[in-house]
Amino acid sequence: MSTVQQPDPKDRPARLTVGVVGAGRVGPALAASLQLAGHRPVAVSAVSDASRRRAAELLPDVPVMPPAEVLQRSDLVLLTVPDDTLPGLVQGLAETGAVRPGQLLVHTSGRYGARVLDPATRAGALPLALHPAMTFTGTPVDVQRLAGCSFGVTAPDELRLAAEALVIEMGGEPEWIAEENRPLYHAALALGANHLVTLVAQSMELLRTAGVAAPDRMLGPLLGAALDNALRSGDAALTGPVARGDAGTVAAHVTELRKHAPQTVAGYLAMARATADRALAGGLLKPELAEDLLGVLATEAKSYGAEGDAR
Repeated sequence: MSTVQQPDPKDRPARLTVGVVGAGRVGPALAASLQLAGHRPVAVSAVSDASRRRAAELLPDVPVMPPAEVLQRSDLVLLTVPDDTLPGLVQGLAETGAVRPGQLLVHTSGRYGARVLDPATRAGALPLALHPAMTFTGTPVDVQRLAGCSFGVTAPDELRLAAEALVIEMGGEPEWIAEENRPLYHAALALGANHLVTLVAQSMELLRTAGVAAPDRMLGPLLGAALDNALRSGDAALTGPVARGDAGTVAAHVTELRKHAPQTVAGYLAMARATADRALAGGLLKPELAEDLLGVLATEAKSYGAEGDAR
């Protein structure tokens, strides 16, 4: 059940025509969600064949056109392009006169707040930063996953109610992020979600190498429980050889990784050191065991560095 107070009907945005600039994995899903809330997608820009297919699947019958024409048709424009592309896109749209006064301009970058839209704001646009804290597939399942999804929201105070109302209409939960905290907020999400994918993929590859026929089935319950425990208890949920101070086991792990998957050694050592530091600070790792463990990690890291230099 949502814990967010629903906005008063008078604070809800009127039914809007919606345009999407950048039909990656995010834009079409958000526009489709807004359509379910009664808004009307009217235009989308898409360049690659993949983006055109996504637009056709999620926004059927919505015409594909250049970004300037998308803005011309739309009351609300979703700028769903890569972070590094966003500032130049906004500057270009403002300089060419594509931005209309009173137009809601929404970007979905986690890194940036509302200030990246300043060139468009000076042209009369209403700037909103609405970043869904969700991983997207580019398929219709994304629309369903928005239900209960947190959004990092940054906007001028006078637009706060409108921003939060849009998020709620998409089924999301607005979480206010200060402009200056956007990069830290985004780094936190990348650390938790993007790196998790890498760790899980590496784990599955190693299990296959070890002869496990269905690594996904083996990892599913384990990782689900670990995630649940971590969200509930933080560092107190730490288990395993590092938290126990089993230096010999950790050394054996590194030996096997060097043999079968040397590309994973640096990540294993870095995560093991971070885990040891947190376990020691939290009182889970006994100091007398930590000394041997940290010694093994330091030796292995030095050895790995020397091997890397030799290569």
